[in-house]
Amino acid sequence: MILTPSTYSRFWIAAVLLALMATFSAPAANACPYQLPRGMVTINGLELSVEIAHTPETRACGLSKRKSLAEDTAMLFVFRDARQRTFWMKDTFIPLSIAFLDEAGKILRIHTMQSDQTGTTYPSVQPARYALEVNQGWFRLHHIKPGDTVQLSLPGILKVQ
Repeated sequence: MILTPSTYSRFWIAAVLLALMATFSAPAANACPYQLPRGMVTINGLELSVEIAHTPETRACGLSKRKSLAEDTAMLFVFRDARQRTFWMKDTFIPLSIAFLDEAGKILRIHTMQSDQTGTTYPSVQPARYALEVNQGWFRLHHIKPGDTVQLSLPGILKVQ
């Protein structure tokens, strides 16, 4: 095939379009590969659909490498027991807010977390059994604060590891 200036331009335009389509239409190839159970939480009358990270692998993966989080969704990290927890934002591209909850669902502490940080950690300080991650500012926007209670509606067959 002989490349004329016209053919050459069309070739590069097609190559660029294919690369863009692969980048933006593919699922988050490097996002966590786990199919997570879903549940609901209610805070001050507001409902959120939650993906539930309940194993060491799914908790380690969390929301890392995702490009977005729908406005009415969150990730709920469920642990077997209540103890001091610390989170960080390694490989997490979405700015998030996190609420640490005790065994009864009471919010102990809320942090605003910056995306893709490796040097900053966010501790619960008090023993926490759950952590709830939402889009950054969601708690502030809805006037949710420490002391508020999160009502959890989780699948009954959830096996927390």
